[in-house]
Amino acid sequence: MSALTAVQPHTHFVRAVLRQRGFRRLVAVRMIAQIGDGLFQGALAGSVLFNPEKRAGGMAIAAGFAILLLPYSLIGPYVGVFLDRWRRRSIVVVANLVRAALVLPIALYVWWGEHSPAPFLLALIVIGLNRFFLAGLSAATPHVVADQVLVTANSFAATLGSLSFSVGIGLGAALIKAILGTSFHGYALVAALAAAFYLASALVGRASFGPEELGPDAASRRGGSILGAIRETSRGTAAGARHLVTKRGAAYLMLAQAMFRLLYGVVLLASLLLFRTVFNHGSDVSGSFGTLANAFLAGGVGMLIASFATPPIARRVGGWRWVAALLAATGVAILGFGLPFDPVLLLGAVFVTNIAAQGIKIVTDTSLQHECADEFRGRVFSLNDTAFNVTLVAGMYLGALTLPDNGRSAAVLSVVAAGYLLAAAGYAALGGRWARRVGDDIAGPGGRVPDATQ
Repeated sequence: MSALTAVQPHTHFVRAVLRQRGFRRLVAVRMIAQIGDGLFQGALAGSVLFNPEKRAGGMAIAAGFAILLLPYSLIGPYVGVFLDRWRRRSIVVVANLVRAALVLPIALYVWWGEHSPAPFLLALIVIGLNRFFLAGLSAATPHVVADQVLVTANSFAATLGSLSFSVGIGLGAALIKAILGTSFHGYALVAALAAAFYLASALVGRASFGPEELGPDAASRRGGSILGAIRETSRGTAAGARHLVTKRGAAYLMLAQAMFRLLYGVVLLASLLLFRTVFNHGSDVSGSFGTLANAFLAGGVGMLIASFATPPIARRVGGWRWVAALLAATGVAILGFGLPFDPVLLLGAVFVTNIAAQGIKIVTDTSLQHECADEFRGRVFSLNDTAFNVTLVAGMYLGALTLPDNGRSAAVLSVVAAGYLLAAAGYAALGGRWARRVGDDIAGPGGRVPDATQ
């Protein structure tokens, strides 16, 4: 039976997507690679934050995030130019092979403790290739699942990918704490281990799919000048922004998510500094690194719960009410769990914040799919991806300017919590008024939420 054979309307959605052998293989490729991402990015972060030989300040951490996140976000709208021209199986295989090759010299730089821009530039390429790789998987997904379960497949794959990333972080932390130690050498070995996962992902991808199986179809593969396509994309991105302005329900959600990410950037930087200093007792930083790994695990569990809870709740109460509630809950959690500055209680704040982050993302993505015309969706999602990362980096710079070196500031966290509560009230007023006025919300049969439970 074809992977695109129609699925009966009442079939359990998760079972329906898992029946598709191509989807299972595509998810396996993603999970293996994202374990490698967790190992690699965790090792890089640990070598800077939790290395007694080298400790960066808040501004340097924010600059590191900017270097790693912003360049690809700014060129993201142009990725489709290549995704529509190159075989996606080739993108999956080659991107992973190149990453495996580049990780090894980065690990050597970490091993030697070199102060050089070279490892940053190489890491920028590795992380940019990761985003390109994930975009290729997303573009390939319609070739391995039926259209009726496409949204569920996307949500399910993204959730498993996030959990795999957390597993990679946890595995790296366990190796550092139990065997390798918090030194340049230990972090270098963890980073090098990521190369094995990238290589395995490439091999699984090549063995699982034929050259044309993941698209684009030969008949629909775009030709013509790449420079001409890039110019056309620039004009199209501006048209996508104008289209979004007319879809105010989706635009309000994008603004709410941007505000969440801005404030989250401050909280993220404060948490990293706290785990490195206030929660670090004595000269051994391995305990703090292990606790930070627990925070990633708590965040991963929160994201998983949000993936299952958001669809039924949003359908019942409306997406705008759920988003407003999540924003408010984040503010309350920061006040209740964050202000005591206790490492165990802070895990509760991380848990709630990640429930909110994933829930808001699901509602926002669904609203963009639901409200925006099909011919504008790709461009609108590219704009959303850019805003998603730019606001996080802006929040981290804001935190670097306002937080002390140890990250402990009751005043800053109180302002952040108040910001979340104000964002909840503002979005409830704007988004709720619009939803009641036009009846264009994702609740009920008119809007479909990515569902991990049906």
